[in-house]
Amino acid sequence: MPISSLRYRFRQPLNVPAAAAFTWCTDFGPGDGRFFSVRTERTVRRLTDDTMILTDTTYPEGGRRRISRLVRIDAGQLAWTNTHLDGPFQNSQYWYRIVRTGPRTCYLDFRGFRLISTPRPISEAERSQRAEEERRGDAGMWRKHIAPALERDLGSRPARRRRARRRSSR
Repeated sequence: MPISSLRYRFRQPLNVPAAAAFTWCTDFGPGDGRFFSVRTERTVRRLTDDTMILTDTTYPEGGRRRISRLVRIDAGQLAWTNTHLDGPFQNSQYWYRIVRTGPRTCYLDFRGFRLISTPRPISEAERSQRAEEERRGDAGMWRKHIAPALERDLGSRPARRRRARRRSSR
């Protein structure tokens, strides 16, 4: 079966200090299943201070799927990688980095390098379309679920949007 490589990225603004965001994001544990769209149980096996294996068991539509990931943490760069060791996206890798923008603001810089198996080779246009679908899905999960939970847990409130003043024409 042919394998295609999808590359995509996005940035997610966060209204918390960069160091706090990094610590929160890399504090992996059994409660992380709350961020998934289907029931998920997680185990964490620490290999070293900066390396662990996350094993997620999900229960989609009455089934059961188990996926293991190797996570490497680079605290000096406020970054980490997540490499799928098995499952449908085996050998795919995801790169995360927290970038400071101010004393209480930062953003997540996410890069996805997903490998997919297809029954036939796909065109460059189809590869681009699939990469965009993956980007939208991952960015949506961060925007709707993970970023709000992070800001809530760290006691931050989203920045208020300023309304543009309308000038009346006379």
